[in-house]
Amino acid sequence: MAQEQEQEQEPGRTRATYDRIGVGYKKVRLPDPRLAALIGRALDGARTIVNVGAGTGSYEPQNAEVTAVDPSQVMLDQHPGPRKVKAGAEELPFGDGAFDAAMAVLTVHHWTDLHRGVAELRRVSRRQAVFTWDPAHRPELWLVDEYLPEIRELDASRFRPVAEVAEALDAHTVLPFPIPHDFTDGLQTAYWRRPEAYLDPAVRAASSTFATLPASVVEPAMERLRADLESRAWHRRHAHLLEQESVDYGYRLVVAGES
Repeated sequence: MAQEQEQEQEPGRTRATYDRIGVGYKKVRLPDPRLAALIGRALDGARTIVNVGAGTGSYEPQNAEVTAVDPSQVMLDQHPGPRKVKAGAEELPFGDGAFDAAMAVLTVHHWTDLHRGVAELRRVSRRQAVFTWDPAHRPELWLVDEYLPEIRELDASRFRPVAEVAEALDAHTVLPFPIPHDFTDGLQTAYWRRPEAYLDPAVRAASSTFATLPASVVEPAMERLRADLESRAWHRRHAHLLEQESVDYGYRLVVAGES
């Protein structure tokens, strides 16, 4: 495997989004050790791994040789690894069976063609671990129901049901990952018990959903949330959440190939 790779390939639609929101992403999206452990167990024993949609390198096993693939140069510039390839998931520039395993973390909803991307994962690796979210899962985050129902339509247009991802991968295992209340990776659902975090523009900027919605939609919603926090109305409605350690919001690790 060539060192210090910076190959240019067809980037796909993800590049524009993450070239825009990628600056500062690493400060908010801090890998959570509990999710890292789940992904690490799925990849245990793999010596060579391709991380497709690698971003800043979150959840990459430290004891393996990882090749990071991402269509966004902004994201690759924040990746600490020596092996980086600028490419889209739908056309990976590697030979058949080039890696022991492939990983893809919260990225398949950005691919232009899920089935083509999954076929590429299976072509270049003998094992696959894909972490994604199921748009059909309930309960949904209170933020969507009460403040930004526009998120529901946007996410439904991007995410594919976990069952479809699992079928495309011919997966043998689907593992749930309830989101802990102190989850460190600032994805959209991370702050379900810390509602004040959504008022921070830096937190919202690290979410592709927030970054996609227009300010004319997001800002009035955040003002309503701010008012509800100040009046304690949010706390009265969601007192039950304040007692929970984690909530299953539909995140799943889908594992396929050689175990």
